[in-house]
Amino acid sequence: MLQTVIFDMDGVIVDTEPVHNYAYYQHFKELGIEVSAEMYASFTGNSTKNVFQKIKDHFGVAEDIPTLVEKKRSLFNDAFDTKADLFLLEGVEELIKQLHQNGIQLILASSSSKVTINRVFNRFKLHTYFSHIVSGEDFPQSKPNPDIFLEAVRLSKSNKENCIVIEDSTNGIKAANAAGIFCVGYRSVNSKKQDYSLANLVIDRFEELDFNTILK
Repeated sequence: MLQTVIFDMDGVIVDTEPVHNYAYYQHFKELGIEVSAEMYASFTGNSTKNVFQKIKDHFGVAEDIPTLVEKKRSLFNDAFDTKADLFLLEGVEELIKQLHQNGIQLILASSSSKVTINRVFNRFKLHTYFSHIVSGEDFPQSKPNPDIFLEAVRLSKSNKENCIVIEDSTNGIKAANAAGIFCVGYRSVNSKKQDYSLANLVIDRFEELDFNTILK
């Protein structure tokens, strides 16, 4: 019996990817490096810390990880605060409210930092619906490592057989699969170069995933 739904955030609840893209590429420009579209797509689902570890390993960037992370977050926060056309993804607010009203526990498990998560949750008033928030910055390895989802299950106090994950990225889907949790792959119009082959169910719109469909 379904008890808990574990949501990713970026690309599932809100599309902050254009803001992240702007912040990263502004930073890459300042660092004097050229990151290909293919390499950037491979970062999806990774924490900022792990992205910059890969950048350092590949390009030999001199700055330390905390400095790189702080600069990127500063660029992101400035862009986030001035972007008026930032909305929840179509249909997700209705799904969140419907699940909550029907007694399903909701947990966020996002690779984003706690600061970024709180900016999104405060802006869209989401705290009331989620019992727990798990940030990727608390784990040494990012998705596809399953630890973030295993921690979400632990916090839920449910068996993982009674949980599902909603993810949009290759790395997130791999992480859910490695954790042994049923995974719904959300293939939105914003998804780029992501692999959904390991998802148990793939949807293109949240209208396909109402409360009764999830129970089945």
